[in-house]
Amino acid sequence: MSEQRGGHVGGRRFGGGPMGHGMGMPGEKPKDFKGTMKRLLVYLKPRSFQFVIVFFMAVLSTAFSIFSPKVMGKATTKLFEGIMMKIQGVPGAGIDFDYIFQILLILGGLYLISTFFSYIQQFIMAGVAQKTVYDIREAVNDKLARLPLKFFDSRTHGEILSRVTNDIDNIGSTLQQSMTQLITSVITLVGIVIMMLSISPLMTLICVVTLPLYVMVTKAVTSRSQKFFAGQQKALGELNGHVEEMYTGHTIVKAFGHEKKSVEQFNQINERLYHEGWKAQFISGIIMPFMSFINNIGYVFVCVVGGILVTRQTIQIGDVQAFIQYSRQFTQPIVQTANIANILQSTVASAERVFELLDEAEEIPDAMDVNEITSPRGEVRFEHVRFGYQEDSILMEDLNIDVKQGQTVAIVGPTGAGKTTLVNLLMRFYEIKEGRITIDGRDIRNIKRGNLRSIFGMVLQDTWLFHGTIRENIGYGRQGASEEEIIEAAKAARAHHFIKTLPDGYDTLLNEEASNISQGQKQLLTIARAILADPAILILDEATSSVDTRTELNIQKAMGELMNGRTSFVIAHRLSTIRNADLILVMNNGSVIEKGKHQGLLDKGGFYADLYNSQFAGSQVS
Repeated sequence: MSEQRGGHVGGRRFGGGPMGHGMGMPGEKPKDFKGTMKRLLVYLKPRSFQFVIVFFMAVLSTAFSIFSPKVMGKATTKLFEGIMMKIQGVPGAGIDFDYIFQILLILGGLYLISTFFSYIQQFIMAGVAQKTVYDIREAVNDKLARLPLKFFDSRTHGEILSRVTNDIDNIGSTLQQSMTQLITSVITLVGIVIMMLSISPLMTLICVVTLPLYVMVTKAVTSRSQKFFAGQQKALGELNGHVEEMYTGHTIVKAFGHEKKSVEQFNQINERLYHEGWKAQFISGIIMPFMSFINNIGYVFVCVVGGILVTRQTIQIGDVQAFIQYSRQFTQPIVQTANIANILQSTVASAERVFELLDEAEEIPDAMDVNEITSPRGEVRFEHVRFGYQEDSILMEDLNIDVKQGQTVAIVGPTGAGKTTLVNLLMRFYEIKEGRITIDGRDIRNIKRGNLRSIFGMVLQDTWLFHGTIRENIGYGRQGASEEEIIEAAKAARAHHFIKTLPDGYDTLLNEEASNISQGQKQLLTIARAILADPAILILDEATSSVDTRTELNIQKAMGELMNGRTSFVIAHRLSTIRNADLILVMNNGSVIEKGKHQGLLDKGGFYADLYNSQFAGSQVS
């Protein structure tokens, strides 16, 4: 993604677009179940043969498993017959243990074969699920690399990460577990009904009659527990938010002595979570006792009717035993199928959110006749540029700027004036409505994006360093840079000295937030990275506001080294730092309202002079 976000970015994000509506919080039900399911099946289509094998294995595994109670019933019948004949005093009567032993061997074989086919089913399905998720992840990653900056500007990182991680993981786990369970449950249900009908249609009818009772109980309990589960989730979200807030801001909490208030607030939320969670779990927990009660009623009726049928010699006692086993198993696949149906709804909703991301509008692709600038000089022109983040809200109207090679251009103005927008347009993170922007006389729309962004180097206020060694972080500026080049870049950035004082020098491992070095040291590393990249044009967001005076001087010297001989755009917050700029662009409401050199703008007594004097007066008072 480095090509998409700029080759040598010194900051985490450089976007000034308006914050829009995000992609939405995950919902339980999809908006278009059928359409999303069809699209998900497209990813499964290349593995349709494996699916057929999984289905076939499930049929075999379930068939062998379902047939077992019937076989066991034969052993029971034989045992019962032997005992009854002995009681009746039939000469030579006895229990045929050889027959029963053969039945036990057959049962063992059936269970082993069933387990074997179930193992193969799970093995194949695991491969299908993981490969499908692998393909979806690849598609999402490729998509993210092609999305424009406005996509990231209008959504939180959490929303995007949720889709890339949680939603895709949800799809994978459902495919691997729930799909095999669904197939097995449906086949088991069909098989059990067939076996039950083969034993006694009358007893099967008794079992079927109990089904509406299951549905009524489940619906009644679920409707009451749902509101408590919703309350539990809400309270849990509040608790997590409070803990995260208190953890990240623990220094401020301690500094202002609000520990007691924080604990009291936690206890209040925790108390509410306890009550909501207790009610939700208790009410949902009574489903199983009710189910068992209904099951036992059916069990009693089956036993009574079965006993009557045995006395009438309509069926054998072993068949009654087999039927009782089947009746016990009858509700299990129904409950499983209902649960899986709910999980499937949630999974399709996850897939829908992933597909929404895949359907996002991409950056306008490079034209067929685009080419590259092999030796950029750094001359930049904005010619009658018109731009707005929204179609009905134009931010810039007829913007004209002419920057010569090697000039330092400072961009100043109040918050929201359009300073960052100007840079976003220059790097083609956003497309202009009218006019054109040229580099060395060539329209940036006719230059390959990767080549265009490699012309720029960026050092931003929000330093971005990844988890890795200092050497790797500096080397990120140019692929294949040698050890000597990395060290030279560090020396030019005034970073070599502090790096050598670290225990592991250039092999020092930075943690995830690079909090094991100071803010000023982080900034020097981003400057070293930009120096190594050797860009023709620099974009500098003043990066010395949060460091001490000595470090600020080091950073200013390093920036001076970096800017030497290069066209530089400096977004200035403190106007005292840009007095020597070749050109100062004063922006307000998206337009350049004044331009010139520092002294000339001061003499004019306009917007810049007011801005400068207000800052200077503020610093004098402080």
